[in-house]
Amino acid sequence: MPAMATRRINRYIFREVLTPTLLGLVIFTFILVMGRLPGLTELVVNKGVPLGSILKLFSYLLPTFLSITIPLSFLLGILLAFGRLSADSEFVALKASGISLYSLLMPILLFSLFCSLVTGSLTLYGEPAGKTAFRDQIFAIASDRASIGVEAGVFNDSFEGLVIYAEAMDDRQDQMHNVFISDERAAKKPANIFARQGRFIRNQQLQTLTLRLKRGTIHHLAEDKKKSYQTISFDTYDINLDIGQGLTDASSRSHSLGEYSPRQLIDARRDQTDPRQANRLAVELHKRISTSAAPLVFALIGIPLGLQSSRSGKGAGFALALGIALCYYVLLSLSSTVASKGTLPAAISLYLPNLLFIAGGLFFIHRTAIEKPIRLPLPQLKPLLSRLTGRRK
Repeated sequence: MPAMATRRINRYIFREVLTPTLLGLVIFTFILVMGRLPGLTELVVNKGVPLGSILKLFSYLLPTFLSITIPLSFLLGILLAFGRLSADSEFVALKASGISLYSLLMPILLFSLFCSLVTGSLTLYGEPAGKTAFRDQIFAIASDRASIGVEAGVFNDSFEGLVIYAEAMDDRQDQMHNVFISDERAAKKPANIFARQGRFIRNQQLQTLTLRLKRGTIHHLAEDKKKSYQTISFDTYDINLDIGQGLTDASSRSHSLGEYSPRQLIDARRDQTDPRQANRLAVELHKRISTSAAPLVFALIGIPLGLQSSRSGKGAGFALALGIALCYYVLLSLSSTVASKGTLPAAISLYLPNLLFIAGGLFFIHRTAIEKPIRLPLPQLKPLLSRLTGRRK
């Protein structure tokens, strides 16, 4: 076949896959975003957080969402595109023109490599950076809300067990003057604190907010039989504030393995003396690398299955995409568990799902190319497909 005709067919196949892939990407990403929308909306409605800050939080979550939705959308695009080619007998026409199934793989494999590179970039670098930025933004929102919430002449009870009152505020120097605090965090030993000055101190690295008081006294009842009254004078007194109420639940203050870059994982593993922790670092690194290859894996398994499920409709293609992705990620999770327990090395266990799916995909492609397709039990799976697509009889 002339090279021009081959390029035209490749472009046609690429467009057929691209359109449902982009549509699926929008739908799947929107579904994941909607899952986080109620919690973030509550910050706007009940906590008074600016909408711009909420939009930043959504942008920081996108790498995590896209690392899942890109492979899934690509798989959906392949199943729908090749299902339509088979249903409209276009695949039969192509074979009659001397074009084999293997000739149609080139544009799909190139597209899958591109999707794998994007997924790998998001999984290895974008997702850790997004998680760190999300945690920092949550802390910034919480600390700003805490400091802004204290107004002159108003009793503030934003912090659990504390009531803060400041007679005057100096916004330029971010200081409070003539501060009174009722501290009931220790129920058996409540205290009243008076100070000439006070200011909030943020520690971005440790994710802590401290109220530093200057030149004051602490008044409380002593724990003795006489219940005597004690007064303690201080020049500087720090109160560590809990800003986690309603805000930091969505993000841990301590750095998790998910926030480590690949270089940090490698360095931490090399310097780690605890074998269990070193294994955890290895599992995290190899899991990210393995997940990056999901589009390539889905391409090999999706092409023959798309051609064989042509008569089941788009709903079945959607459900089949979810089913394949579910099987893949369940196997990946099981492999991660096996590697975490040390049953198999992480460098072996976490690549077994990819090898299994690649082998199955190549086998399916070969059977389809020689016109000996494997019969899928779609009639038996019809009830499951109906539940996944939300259809009722």
